[in-house]
Amino acid sequence: MNTDTLKKEPAKKGNLLNNLLLIFFLALFLCAEGWFAYRLHTLSGQQEQLKKDYSDANNITLGLFSIEEWHDEIAGILNHQVKHFTFTAKQKRQLQKEVEDIIITLINKAEAMITQPKKKSIGGKLTKFAVKTFVKTDKIKAQVPAFARKIIAQVDNPANKNQLSKMAMSKVNHLEHTPYLDSTIKANHKITDPIYKRYAVNDRDALNQKLNRSLEQIRVTMYKYSTYMLGCVVVVLLLWWLLRKRTELHVTLFIMSLLFAFILLAVGLTASMIEVDARIKSLDFMLLGQHVVFKDQVLFFQSKSIMDVVHVLISQPKIDSILVGVLIMVFSILFPIIKLSSTGIHLLSKKNIAESKFIKYFAFQSGKWSMADVIVIAILMTYIGLNGLLESQLALFNIKSDALTIITTNNTALQPGYIIFICFVLYGLILSTILKFITPHDTH
Repeated sequence: MNTDTLKKEPAKKGNLLNNLLLIFFLALFLCAEGWFAYRLHTLSGQQEQLKKDYSDANNITLGLFSIEEWHDEIAGILNHQVKHFTFTAKQKRQLQKEVEDIIITLINKAEAMITQPKKKSIGGKLTKFAVKTFVKTDKIKAQVPAFARKIIAQVDNPANKNQLSKMAMSKVNHLEHTPYLDSTIKANHKITDPIYKRYAVNDRDALNQKLNRSLEQIRVTMYKYSTYMLGCVVVVLLLWWLLRKRTELHVTLFIMSLLFAFILLAVGLTASMIEVDARIKSLDFMLLGQHVVFKDQVLFFQSKSIMDVVHVLISQPKIDSILVGVLIMVFSILFPIIKLSSTGIHLLSKKNIAESKFIKYFAFQSGKWSMADVIVIAILMTYIGLNGLLESQLALFNIKSDALTIITTNNTALQPGYIIFICFVLYGLILSTILKFITPHDTH
C-alpha cells in the first residue's frame, strides 16, 4: 500500500464522519420543520372548518333574509311596546276628549231610542215616563269625564297591558303554524342545529364567541409555525454560506436541502392560500321605536388551497374547467416535484443516468415550464383584484343616518399557505442556482 493510499483513508473517514454529522444536524431541523408543517397543515384545515361553520351559521339567508329571525324580532318589539306603552300628557288629553265624545254619543243614541215618538204602547209610555222621571241625562253627561279617566286608567293598568300583550303575541305566534314559515324554520334548524351541537352551544351568540376565540388562537399559532418553518430553511441557507468551500459536503447538504423543499411544497399546496370573506358587520334601523340590529351577516365566504382549486376544477362537468385543472396540476404540482427529484437523482446517480436527457431536462431546463412562480403572481393579483372589488362594492352599502345604519367589512386575506408557497419558489430558485455550481456532471 503506497503513501497516497494511506493518506486518503483517514481523509475518507473524516469526510464520512463530517457527512454523517451534517446529516444528523440537518435531520434535527428537518424533523422540526416536518412537525411544524404538519401542525400548520392541520391548523389550516381546522381554521377552514371553523370559518365555514361560522359563515354557515351567520349566513345572511339565516339572518337578515330569514323569516324566522324577523318573526322573533317583530314578536319581541310588539311584546315590549304593549307592555311598556305609556301615554304622554298630550296623548292623555286627546284620548280623554275622544273617549268623552264616544260616551256622550252613546248616551244621546240611547236617549233617542227610548224617547222616540213611535213608542205608543202602554209599556213604551211607562218606559219613557220612568226615564224622564228617574234618569237625569244631564247628570250622567256631567260624569262622562270621570268615566273617561277610569277607562284610560284601565287601559294603562299593567295587568291589562300584560293581557293585551298575550293577545298580540298569540296572533304573532299563530304565524308559526303556517306551512311556509314552519318549513322555513325546519330548513334553518337543519343547518344550525348540527353546528350548535358540534360546539356544545345553544345559540348563535355563544357560537360566535367560541369560534372567534378559537380562530384568533389558531391564526396566531399558524403564523408562529410558519415562522419556525422558514427559520429551519434559513438555517440550511446559512450552512450553504458557511460550507461553501467544503466541496466534500455539498452533495449531502444539497440532498438534505431538497427534503426541506419537499416539505415547503407539500404545505404550500395543501394549506389555505387565500380567503374571500365579505360581510355586513352591522345593520341597525328603527322599527316601531325599537332598534332592530343584525350583526356579522356573511354575504360570501370561500377558502381554498391550490389542491382545492385543482379538485374543484377537475370535478366540474365542463371540459374547459377540467382542462384548466389538469394544466395547473401538471405545471404547478407535478413539474416542481419531478424537478426536485431529478436534481437529487442527477447528483447521486452514475454519470450515464445523471446525464440522461430526461434527468438533465427536468434538473436544469424544466424551470421555464413550471408555473409555480406564475401561480404566486396570479394569486397575488387575484387577491388585489378581489380585495379592491369587494372594498368598492361593499362601500356602496355603507349607510349612516338616524333611521338606518349599515357597516360592511371585507375580511379577504392571504393565508400562511401563500407565504410558504412563495418561500418554496424562492428556495427552489436558489437550489437551482447552487446545483449549477456543485454538479460534477456536464450541464449542457
